[in-house]
This record gives sequence, structure tokens and C-alpha cells, in this order.
Amino acid sequence: MPDTVLWLRRDLRLADHPALQAAAQGGRVVPLFVVDPRLWQPAGDPRRAWLVRSLRDLDERMDGALVIRSGDPVQVLAGIVRETGAASVHVTADAGPYGRERDVAVEHALDVPLVRTGTPYAVGPGTITKSDGAPYQVFTPFFRAWRDHGWPRPAGPPPSGLRWRRGVDSTGLPPEPDLAGLRLPDVGEDAALERWRAFRETALPTYDTDRNLPARNGTSRLSAHLKYGEIHPRTLLADLARHRSKGADVFRSELAWRDFYADVLWREPRSAREYLRPQYRRLAYEEPGPLFQAWCEGRTGFPFVDAGMRQLRAEGWVHNRVRMVVASFLVKDLHVEWQHGARYFLRWLRDGDLASNNHGWQWVAGSGTDAAPFFRVFNPVTQGTKFDPDGEYVRRYVPELGHLPGGSAHEPWAAPDGYAHGYPARIVDHAAERRSALERFARLPS
Repeated sequence: MPDTVLWLRRDLRLADHPALQAAAQGGRVVPLFVVDPRLWQPAGDPRRAWLVRSLRDLDERMDGALVIRSGDPVQVLAGIVRETGAASVHVTADAGPYGRERDVAVEHALDVPLVRTGTPYAVGPGTITKSDGAPYQVFTPFFRAWRDHGWPRPAGPPPSGLRWRRGVDSTGLPPEPDLAGLRLPDVGEDAALERWRAFRETALPTYDTDRNLPARNGTSRLSAHLKYGEIHPRTLLADLARHRSKGADVFRSELAWRDFYADVLWREPRSAREYLRPQYRRLAYEEPGPLFQAWCEGRTGFPFVDAGMRQLRAEGWVHNRVRMVVASFLVKDLHVEWQHGARYFLRWLRDGDLASNNHGWQWVAGSGTDAAPFFRVFNPVTQGTKFDPDGEYVRRYVPELGHLPGGSAHEPWAAPDGYAHGYPARIVDHAAERRSALERFARLPS
């Protein structure tokens, strides 16, 4: 039978891979990854490093058969089909704004079929609608419809009799960037499965409460593995069906949030960069300056905020509760538009996902989906004392406060020696800036 091309994107695994199964029904499979400048160049170094390591791991699992090419996917795919005589190109469907346009352009350039099989999500974007066909704008009814709709079972292990086409020229992996001390965990399919196993067996039963406590290892930290498709959400959902706990229920809803934001982006591509609620564009904002730089560096003088921003630079990841607090501080204490924070996060996050990151920022800014009003302003001190009551998380990432015991680490200004080791004073008065934010909102035309 004629050979096929498997064009890999956000599906860097062998198990539970419907597109691979479809490709393997032909002859030999040419596994291809295209380093696309339009995606590679704007990606931050943590994402580049993760991708390189994940591709290296996948190549080893393919016994060195993975083909790497760099350039415009339209030209690369047309060229690889000519070189190999492949009868078809198989992909996992891409729902992102650029990915959809790119795939249409590739499809038009090929003289063989581009076969889309599967999705990176449990339920493909655009599938879940109201009874009248309208999209959901609020998560809770979306979640109920998503849960009732269901999702496919895992596709199983790699196809038996799978044969890789060998001898196809590969340009090799791009060099891995220097992360300058930023630490990434293990990557790849085996690492993802092991991470899921460890979380499932130790933290899943108490996930509903511990997920809000950043000092604990209470979250799955699977977000980057899911982004690159080293594990598929339906694999997790199939396992969750065997667990009866509040933690399992809440974790299932978190997977639904991922699908929800992808669905919003699929229907409103402009929301990747623009306000989902355009009237918020007219709010009075400040241009980024020294205060924005202090936020980036984790030197705002608010320990819980600074711990989160330093965790970002140390690990390429931030606990979700803390993401909301640092985002609220930027938008509502410093009055800087959410896009600046979203871009900075995408630069440093190892799990930087356009739909989840940018819509999460819009949620905090009040301009996105759901009943998340602008006037909900996170207090950076009380959030810390509530969710990090012993100050362990703060001391882990802000060593200047390591001498302060317990919850006093959240209020160094109240300790006689709070600033003894160089921690900065608060750059703003939270109460005053909260009032300013609400005044700006009150002046917004209805």
C-alpha cells in the first residue's frame, strides 16, 4: 500500500492517537514535524525548550524515524509528499485561528488528501451548542452540556504492525535555548503518564480543596503535557470515570474549562488579542512603565504577588490561584491592560496556551466570559493569608522574607525586621488603587 505522512503538531505521543491509527491503515508512515517560524519565533524559551525535548523523546520512541523540517508548512508538506510519493497526509485537527488558516492553505497546495482525525480536546471546539445552535458564553451550562455530550473512549495503544518510513532527509531539531536556570520537569509521553499516575494516586481525592493551596503539591501540573499532546484529555477522563470523589468531579470540570476556552476562541478568533466585550476597551488604562517592570520582576512589595511572578521565572509555571491574583494586581492595582500581562505570561509559561491563557486573563479583567465582573478585585494580602496561611509558598520563592515565621511573611511591613534583607516596599496602596479601578469602571459608558 502507498505510504502516508503523519504531520504532528499538538499530538506528540504514540498511544491514544487517532490520526496515527488512521495513517497506519496505509503503508509505511512518515512521521513529520514542521518547525513553523510563525509559531517558533514568538514562542518563549520555556515553550521552545519543552518542544525540543518532547520531540527528542518522541524520536527515540520512533527509533529515530521522526523527520524534522523547518519552514512554511505549505511548502514543506508539498515537498515531503513529492519526495515520498505519499498518498495522504494525516493530522489531528487544529482549532486555533492560525492553525485553521494554515491547514486550509496546506490542503489547497496538496494534490493528495489532508485527512483530519481527532482533536486535542475531549470534545472538539464548535461541537457543544445550545438547543437553538447558539454558542455558550457561560461555563456552567457549557459544562453540563459537555458532560452530557460525552467524549470518545481512548484510541488504545499504537497500531500493531506499525512501520515507519525511513531514509527521509531530516534537518534535525533546532537548538535548545539556554533557560538561564529556569527548571523544567521531565517531558514526553512516559513523563506525562507517570505524572498523571502520581497525581491520581496521591492528590486527586483532595483536589477540590488542595488545588487552591499553592504551597502544596495539590494540582496535576499536566497543563504542558496536555498542550503538546503528550497525553490526551480523554485518557484522563477514562481514568476519572473509575473514581468517585469530589476531587475527581472538580478535576473533570477543569478539563471542561480547557475545552470551553478553546470553544470560545474557535467561535471568536478575535478574542485571542481583543476584548471579548469590546466596551472594556474604553476603560482608562496606564501605559506599562516602571511599575509594570516591578510586577514582571516580582518586586511589587506584595509577597503573594511577588512569589507568583518569581515562580513563573523559576519554573515556567504558576499555580492557578496565584495566576488570578497576579493578573488582578496588574489590571486593577496597576491599571495596565490585560494584553500586556497575557503576552508576558506567554513568553515565560511552559504551558502557554493561547485560548486558556488569554481567556483566563480576560476573565480576571472582567471583559471575557462568565459572570466575572470587573469590580471583583483580588486583595493580594488576604488572598495570601487565606490560601498560604503559613507563608510557606512565599518563603519558597521570596528568600528575602525567609526569616519571617508563619503568616507574617505576607505582611513584612508589620514586622520590625520585615525589610532587613532587602525586600522592597509596596509600590502602590491597594485600597486606593482598588477605589481608582472602580471609579474608572463607573465612568465606562454603558
